[in-house]
Parts: sequence; structure tokens; C-alpha cells
Amino acid sequence: MGNIKPLKRFGQNYLKDRNIVDKIVKEISPLPNENIIEIGPGLGILTKEIFQINKNLLAVEIDKRVIETLKESIPGLNLINQDFLKLDLFTLLKESQSRLRIFGNIPYNLTSPILFKLIENTQIINDAIFMVQYEVARRMITPKGIKDYGILSVVLDYFSTVNLCFKVSPHVFFPKPKIYSALVHIRFKTDLDDKPFNKLFVSVVKSCFGNRRKTLKNSLNNSIFRTINFEGSGIDFSLRAEQLDTSDFVKLTKFVQKELSKNPE
Repeated sequence: MGNIKPLKRFGQNYLKDRNIVDKIVKEISPLPNENIIEIGPGLGILTKEIFQINKNLLAVEIDKRVIETLKESIPGLNLINQDFLKLDLFTLLKESQSRLRIFGNIPYNLTSPILFKLIENTQIINDAIFMVQYEVARRMITPKGIKDYGILSVVLDYFSTVNLCFKVSPHVFFPKPKIYSALVHIRFKTDLDDKPFNKLFVSVVKSCFGNRRKTLKNSLNNSIFRTINFEGSGIDFSLRAEQLDTSDFVKLTKFVQKELSKNPE
């Protein structure tokens, strides 16, 4: 690992196991001309493998300490020293190339912000392959009626197809985290072009889960949609959000959209 120690404030746990690296590369299956971005290359153990196949690879790293190490160990690597959450992804598109592919061993405390940033840009993103906390990975794929079912479950089901590829032991990282991890592969749908509706859908889902133990009626009465009369929506508001499936949230969002259109601001 050299003299560069992972920093807790960046949520860094460097991957060190070659077998896991090989499994991740196989899951990514990069092609030479794809438009690929890595979030948080760290010391570049995975970066090197992908760069051998795809010279278009763009690595986005917030930690200034590793920039020179990456430049020296991977000559020619396209590298940006910046916070991924502050990047304008549209500026990274290349005219001759397809939608973005994104991968990374991402900071676990930033999993949700990163996922929602991708969701805001689904029209230009093909897929994402991330190492995440195992419990979060389970929430991504949990169906309704299960304890882990929540905002991530619904939003990702609407915008994508998620596969939990494999569980990962803490022993493959330095320093060793206290939890298990998992590799997830998120494939974004290509037919969701209505950006205003998509944005409203996310807001509706978040509002419904805002008071998880309360009924939908109480949750929405305490949300930004409190002025809407939901009679006639076709949804049973004595239920809790965890009892609705994705199609119910789509139906509810269409109703909200219709009601808001009656009284545009």
C-alpha cells in the first residue's frame, strides 16, 4: 500500500485482493471504445486492469495525495482531481461514444448521494458497477413487505434493474472495515425520458417514506404535497409506504402531477 494511508474522512478502504479485482473486471467487461468513469481509484489496483483494455477511462479522485502516484503508475490515465458529486456529467460525454459506464469502490457514506446523482442523469448513463455496504445492497433489491424495503428499493426498481453480484469479505480491504460489502450492477432503463415526471416520482417516494411508521395520509400531510387532496387517487391511504409497490408509486405520482397542473405556480 506504500506510504499513503486511507483516510476516514474520505471513507477510504483500499481493495487489495487480486481475485476480487478479477471478479469485478469480469463483471464490468469493459470494451476498448466505451466511455467509462471510475469513482475513487485510490491507488489504482482496479484502474490498471480497466485501463489496459480501455484507454478512454476517466478516473475521478478527490484525494490529492494519490494523484501523482496514479500518474506515475498508470501513464496516460485521464485523471480529474475533483469531488464526483460536483461534476457535470454531461461535460464528460464524448460525441463518438455511447452513454457513460461508471464503476468504483465508492465511500459507503456517500452511496445514496452518488446513486441519486446517477438517477438525475439516467439519460446519459448506461450502467454502474459499485462496491457498496452489503446491507445497502440488500435494500437496493428488496421487494415490498420486507423490512429493508424503502426509498432505494422503489427508486432503483423504477429507474433500473439491479443485480447483487457477490458478497465481499472485510478481509479484502485495507484497512479492514467492520462490515461485509457487495458488488452491485445497476443497469439503467432507456425509456424514461420525462425528466419532470422522474423528478416528481423521486419526491413523491421520499415524501411517502418520510414518516415510515405512519400511514401514507399522515406522511403526505407532513410533506411538500400537504395541500393536495388525494381523494380519487385510487390509493389506499390507510396503508404505509412499505406496503406499496413501484407501480403504486407511479400511479400516485401521475395523480400528483395532474393535481399540480391544475394550480401551476
